[in-house]
Amino acid sequence: RKGVVVMAISGVDLALWDLRGKAAGQPVAKLLNPQVDLNRELPTYSTVFDDNDAESAFNDGHKAIKLHVERFGNCPNPADIATLVRRTRERLGADANIMIDAFARWDIDTSLRVADAIAPFNVDWLEEPIQPDNLEGYATLATKSPVPIAGGEHEYLAEGFKTLIDRRLHAILQPDINWCGGLTTLIDIYRMAQAAGIRVVPHRGCEPYALAAIAALDNDPLAESGRKWFMCLKGFPEVHNGKTSISHESGFGVAR
Repeated sequence: RKGVVVMAISGVDLALWDLRGKAAGQPVAKLLNPQVDLNRELPTYSTVFDDNDAESAFNDGHKAIKLHVERFGNCPNPADIATLVRRTRERLGADANIMIDAFARWDIDTSLRVADAIAPFNVDWLEEPIQPDNLEGYATLATKSPVPIAGGEHEYLAEGFKTLIDRRLHAILQPDINWCGGLTTLIDIYRMAQAAGIRVVPHRGCEPYALAAIAALDNDPLAESGRKWFMCLKGFPEVHNGKTSISHESGFGVAR
């Protein structure tokens, strides 16, 4: 139900959706929502791993940045992360969006201490602070953290996300379309999450597969920057001043 088998199924599912779009002569987003505006600019956020990445994101006009804080280790000093968040807030301004990704490195106590330290800086979410299978831990964080908790990047299939949704373990769900079961599963996740009033912000949403769903299904769209190592495809969506848009080509609009 989890892991590499579901990841392989995801690839097959995406290929079938691409074929369906090409057979119909339409972008996948149009298959999902015939009323979708293909010219609409979609807001993005840039995930940065160090100060150089952050500087590049600032210079490129991003007004939403996620700080990857794995570099602070398993037992970080909350004040150090708070200082990083404060500097980012000062640089971006009061209206910008700031998120934190802990890469599942911490325990519950550390997560809560960091959340308390960064809460004054209006952080949108704290992502995967503890291991993804620690559901009881997430239940604790959901009730005690002053910063909304995000997760789901390492969850699989609709059944897995149903548990997260029914227990309201995350304020923001972050399925990865390449891993969770493909577009078919992501559609189910959107349906369940919207019924429960939980936001969906797909992992690596600026990549072409998730972007179609974000454009077609999301009332509050936000697409995460893609990974450099994934940009081997022609037709990869471009980001300008923190905005992107979906392809007008049939299928997902990409090729090798």
